Amino acid sequence: MTHGRQQVTRRGVLAASAAIGGGVLLPAGQAAARPEELVTVTPGDARYPDLVRGWNQRYVGRPEAVHVPRSTAQVATAVRQAVRAGKRLTVRSGGHCWEDFVFSPDVQAVIDMSAMRDVDFDPSMNAFVVQPGAQLLDVYERLYRTWGVIVPAGMCFQVGAGGHVSGGGWGLLCRRLGLVVDHLYAVEVVVVKADGTVRTVVATREDDDPDRDLWWAHTGGGGGNFGVVTRYWFRSPGASGTDPARLLPAPPPEVLVSAVSWKWSDLDERSFTRLVRNYADWHVRHAAPGDPATAVCSMLSLNHVSNGAVGLITHVDASVPGAARLHDEFLAAVGRGVTVAHGPVTTRMGELDALPDLATPRRLPWLQAARYLGTANPTTNDPTQKSDFKSAYMKAGFPRRQLAALYRHLTRADIGNPTGSVMLSSFAGQVSAVPQDATASAHRDAAYKLAWMIWWDDPADEKDCVRWLREFYADMYADSGGVPVPGAVTDGCYVNYPDADLGSPQFNRSGTPWHDLYYKGNYRRLQRIKQAYDPGDVFRHRQSVRLPGG
Repeated sequence: MTHGRQQVTRRGVLAASAAIGGGVLLPAGQAAARPEELVTVTPGDARYPDLVRGWNQRYVGRPEAVHVPRSTAQVATAVRQAVRAGKRLTVRSGGHCWEDFVFSPDVQAVIDMSAMRDVDFDPSMNAFVVQPGAQLLDVYERLYRTWGVIVPAGMCFQVGAGGHVSGGGWGLLCRRLGLVVDHLYAVEVVVVKADGTVRTVVATREDDDPDRDLWWAHTGGGGGNFGVVTRYWFRSPGASGTDPARLLPAPPPEVLVSAVSWKWSDLDERSFTRLVRNYADWHVRHAAPGDPATAVCSMLSLNHVSNGAVGLITHVDASVPGAARLHDEFLAAVGRGVTVAHGPVTTRMGELDALPDLATPRRLPWLQAARYLGTANPTTNDPTQKSDFKSAYMKAGFPRRQLAALYRHLTRADIGNPTGSVMLSSFAGQVSAVPQDATASAHRDAAYKLAWMIWWDDPADEKDCVRWLREFYADMYADSGGVPVPGAVTDGCYVNYPDADLGSPQFNRSGTPWHDLYYKGNYRRLQRIKQAYDPGDVFRHRQSVRLPGG
């Protein structure tokens, strides 16, 4: 599509948005129907207890109001009301934020985007439009069943598009197709000017778009930083024509999926160390874009010894030549030199359930596999759980001291929580084909990433669970001040796995601030964009992008 044509269609979208205050798309010049009333839930409402908490039950808010908009116009109304009244405001999409960024005690108004969940093709933008409340499995179902295309987003089915996309988005097809933001064409955001005026901005990746920086900020700059995202548009770079089926990638028709585990009762430190080193080194060797092994994506769940086993879930694009061979070679590489034979997965693996039926690789249609893995996570889907998390990116294999720390803390006897684990997951491949400053997602050189996780129900268990996680992480990165400072081996942290400890000098003694762990060299640009679009710092939380000088 030529740029001139795009400018015409973008003006049409803006005119339509203006006609109804930024709500449902209408042809330019057409009058809007009378808008529906904004739903607002207050403490006296029976719905209130459910609407003041997200997925992590550690954090329950007590705002004066929870607004549930159904259009961009209603979002603008909710923002305007909060700004005029001087109310502290936060935004929720899917509710899966791991910290208290939405439901902190000082928040007085929450905008809950869960009712805005449309997924469709927008001819005026020649792109697919996704509202922020849409859950990822719904996005996949709609895009694939209707047009045969997808965006390479995350695995967990109930995560909302809003925060997932703005934080960069990781998924099982990232090594083949890149990150979800690598296909982001435009974003619509409700922002607040310095004088308190609320406006709606549509920002595209077009080079001469005056608001292009706002698009860039949402390619990994994190949620809750610049305004309220009300729509994302997706079209792959280089896609041409107007046939929707050619504007985003198609997933593989089939995938090979397997799950195997090694019992802790059979693992000694040598075999454990060899297993983990093999996994890391394989990803370093096969990190380049275009490597045939980019068809392979996997997760190695290093569970606490009380779980009974560590496990490996492998997902291979079955459409590539020799897919079964690639799978077998990967599994052999991970197990090389490990004296323990692997067997089926019969215990939970981090977020995932036992998967004994995948001990032998299964060839599944892509959507069936996405549904299977996306919903086979009872821990993640339990709405009563409390939890804590940490993250790291890795460029190289583990140093010996880190391997020793992994074994030491996973075999500690002072904690017996089988949900405690470190999940290693594949990265690089096509992700690395994009320069780190082309989007706000800066960790393009990482080969794999890590997520520490633990869950509990009993409030009395929280102290021990959090202590184990903190001590584990601090020991792992003791040589760099307790955090994975970007360098030759480690490469910072994932903003979609937020960790408030990174901002505390008690836990981060590295001298590298939390924002450089998340954003590396991209942070200064994010600050300038913050100044341009949220000069009053309306949209903020404990680790939001600060205004320049802040």
